[in-house]
Amino acid sequence: MTGSVRRVLLVCHFYPPHMGGIERVVQAEARRLAALGLEVTVVTSGERAAETVGEDGVRVVRVRAWNGLESRFGVPFPLFGPGLPRQMRRWARWADVVHIHDTFYLTSWSAARAARRARRPWLVTQHVELVDHPSALVTTVQRAVYRLAGARIWRGARTVFTLNARVAEFVRGHGASPERMRHLPNGVDTELYRPCQDAIERREIRGEFGLPLDRPLALFAGRLVPKKGYDVAVAAQERGTGFDLVLAGGGDASELNGGQGVHYVGALPPERLARLYRACDMFVLPSVAEGFPLSVQEAMAAGLPVVTTPDAGYAPYGLDTDRFVFAERNPEAVAAELSRLAADASLRTEMAKYSERYARTAFSWDAHAEALVAAYEEA
Repeated sequence: MTGSVRRVLLVCHFYPPHMGGIERVVQAEARRLAALGLEVTVVTSGERAAETVGEDGVRVVRVRAWNGLESRFGVPFPLFGPGLPRQMRRWARWADVVHIHDTFYLTSWSAARAARRARRPWLVTQHVELVDHPSALVTTVQRAVYRLAGARIWRGARTVFTLNARVAEFVRGHGASPERMRHLPNGVDTELYRPCQDAIERREIRGEFGLPLDRPLALFAGRLVPKKGYDVAVAAQERGTGFDLVLAGGGDASELNGGQGVHYVGALPPERLARLYRACDMFVLPSVAEGFPLSVQEAMAAGLPVVTTPDAGYAPYGLDTDRFVFAERNPEAVAAELSRLAADASLRTEMAKYSERYARTAFSWDAHAEALVAAYEEA
């Protein structure tokens, strides 16, 4: 590895083993940047303060935080003690560049402030726009945070990466310079997330999870929150024919009816989730305002036909809508598409092949990491 950038500070409110899309992206970036020869430190939250260096060469600095808002109200917003500013100042001075993931969190605000004081350039990856939430208070707080803290961080960033057209429009609307914005898709580990080899492997995995062996399975993977549309998926299974629904993700499962045809397996680490993809026949995500989420990319890499909801965020990706299904976000429309796929094995096979080809071409983590390094050097 050559160039002026040697040390990179990645900032994220959560990091594995806490499982969510953003933290999985940060972990993948950290590992690949370290493999390219950079020194990588991640500052994040933890139940207790800790500093470790893993086998992947990534240093993870956990600052003690309380995460009760997520467990009680479904709001993943860790609240930090006084150690956060101190650690951010320390690691911002150490770094050549600071890479902030999303601008909504205390880690992001502290990192931008520390980078400014240390005269270090910072870059931002903005993963989402406003998150749909049933609480008017939460929505109001989001708007205020992005209008004040978010806008200031975006305007000061050397580069703002966005994942889809909807997020790009959102960031531009808050004052980010279009000249500094770049479209950068997330990558997918296509060795981990791969298609099922044969019927024997599928039966074996279904046995592990206690899933039916003789029914087409539609997989939903995501947190059990309204934004993700798990309730729409459950209602679609009730109205559809010829398939069962498998739900994987953390959250309050008490409202699931537990009826025939619905199987809840809980939150899974990536290795287990990748196996679950291979056990299923199609993927469903009736989410809202997500653009092109990581779970859809993983499903495509695993060779699953995808049924999701229309979103302007997909526009830059040029998907073939004959082989990638958009259904209106209501149980009847989603049920109709899943029932159609369940009844047509040849169509599932055609869509599965398209998914895998697209993922291998468009979602390279290596290309993603190289684009980051080029942006770091430019900054």
